[in-house]
Amino acid sequence: MNRNRTVRIGGASGFWGDSAMATPQLLEVPGLQYLVYDYLAETTMSIMSRARAKNPGAGYATDFVTAAMGPHLATILARGIKVVANAGGLNPHACAEALQQVAAEQGLHPKVAVLSGDDLMHAMPAWTEAGLADMHTGEAPPAGLMSANAYIGAQGIARALAWGADIVVTGRCVDSAVVLGPLVHEFGWSWTDWDRLASGTLAGHIVECGAQATGGLFTDWQSVQDWDRIGYPVIDCAEDGSFVVSKPADTGGLIHPGAVAEQILYEIGDPGAYLMPDVTCDFRDVRIEALDADHVRVSGVRGRAPGGQYKCNGTWLDGHQIALALAIRGIDAPEKARRTAQALLQRTRRMLAEHGYPDYTETSIELIGCEALYGPQAQPLPTREVLLRLAARHPDPKALRFLQRECASAGTSMAAGTRATLFGRADIQQVVKVFSFLVDKSEVPLAVTLGARRETMDVGAEIGDLPPAAPLAPAPAGGEAPGPRVQAPLVALAWARSGDKGDDENIGVIAREPRFLPLLREQLTPQAVREWFAHLVRGEVVRYEVPGIHALNFVMGQALGGGGAASLRSDPLGKSFAQMLLDFPLSVPAAWVQR
Repeated sequence: MNRNRTVRIGGASGFWGDSAMATPQLLEVPGLQYLVYDYLAETTMSIMSRARAKNPGAGYATDFVTAAMGPHLATILARGIKVVANAGGLNPHACAEALQQVAAEQGLHPKVAVLSGDDLMHAMPAWTEAGLADMHTGEAPPAGLMSANAYIGAQGIARALAWGADIVVTGRCVDSAVVLGPLVHEFGWSWTDWDRLASGTLAGHIVECGAQATGGLFTDWQSVQDWDRIGYPVIDCAEDGSFVVSKPADTGGLIHPGAVAEQILYEIGDPGAYLMPDVTCDFRDVRIEALDADHVRVSGVRGRAPGGQYKCNGTWLDGHQIALALAIRGIDAPEKARRTAQALLQRTRRMLAEHGYPDYTETSIELIGCEALYGPQAQPLPTREVLLRLAARHPDPKALRFLQRECASAGTSMAAGTRATLFGRADIQQVVKVFSFLVDKSEVPLAVTLGARRETMDVGAEIGDLPPAAPLAPAPAGGEAPGPRVQAPLVALAWARSGDKGDDENIGVIAREPRFLPLLREQLTPQAVREWFAHLVRGEVVRYEVPGIHALNFVMGQALGGGGAASLRSDPLGKSFAQMLLDFPLSVPAAWVQR
């Protein structure tokens, strides 16, 4: 085996709806061997479950077939580039059939493999009867589940590639599996080589959100050039598991250690126990090294056995909701907006009672433009223009029609300067919530299908026990920084990025310089962060140390109003939380901020 060999992989999609320019851009990269696509998230699965409920042939990422593959399939096949995508969602076989049809219309005949088995709906009645419970609440599964899927790993992907598949379509595998599968196949890694499996998983985690690794969402956004043609990530992975992050030549974006560090901490929870189906990852001692302006090397990942259970999610319908948007301008715009919202709710509550409906189960009033989500930290800046976002939830969709209709009347009967139908008539939507549970891997056989060949895989024998993470050495005490102190915001000393894990929020904070970390550790305590977000967070705040990249990772429980499709907030995925935390005031040596 050539130990100097690397495998080159392009990350062409970070979510269902990502830019169509990613695929043709990455096809310009010399020596590209794999294109990988990640389409799935909890919110995406809820959208797919609604689609499949209306049409049994739906429930997959149609963009993969029409935008990513269709226009570029001939080039991909001619160059021998392999494709791995979890675009199958809730219906991977239908996705593969649609892809084959598009290929046939072009006179092409790719070998398309399908990885299935993650769909657990057939087993739910028996498991429910046996006492299956939500892993967080202990409650029994709700009646009328719309979907139930296990977060499966990369073993089936590697098997399909070994069979000679050109394209592998999966259901609900974990995001990073689309990279780990090709690496195991190419390097022949053992499924118990925990460090390499963890390294391959981190490589997948870096590219799974597309351009987030190449300057997208970077704290120092001013330094990121040409958003209109931002480069998508390319990774060159070595046999030892280390890898180099880059992007296509002559594209926008930025390759920067800080941007890569932000993505490492993105939505990982405990960095010492990032639980994946194939391996438990430990990112605490990861090292990031800038090789030059266009290449960053990542190494030092550790892994251990993953344990014997899959995490699984079911989706279920829990009523309906509507979100209205009204533009209100003029003198005292915020006060006019608040009064408008209260009037519409009072009026429609009266209508609900008159027609025999119960009250709304939940409502939300947000004044966009007045720092609505900032709570006590909002700056009282005067404004004469407000976007009023008024949302409500009710078990019966018919009950929401009153608010849907009455909203328009605000344009003539309430505040001067009101545009009551800014985005047209608002839709009434289903509320899809998540039921999370654990299932023994031995009860979830996976199936790999390629043409007439089909094989069932039992991965339960190669799981190992789930040991705890090794304790970190005590953090070194920070010496007293010299000179006078001044107050400065966190952004002066750190980068940060945030994202969701269901109803929990994850904020990674990375010191711009190693010497800043002791001060951050001292002042950015879990208690201080909890108080900063007290108006949003109902649970506890836990802080994790990540000394390898001089970082802290915060996990805030019950922070998103239910999270995803279950939240009425304008930021149900918590993308803005890091931006709010970057204003956190610190007492710092004046010399540090006079650079």
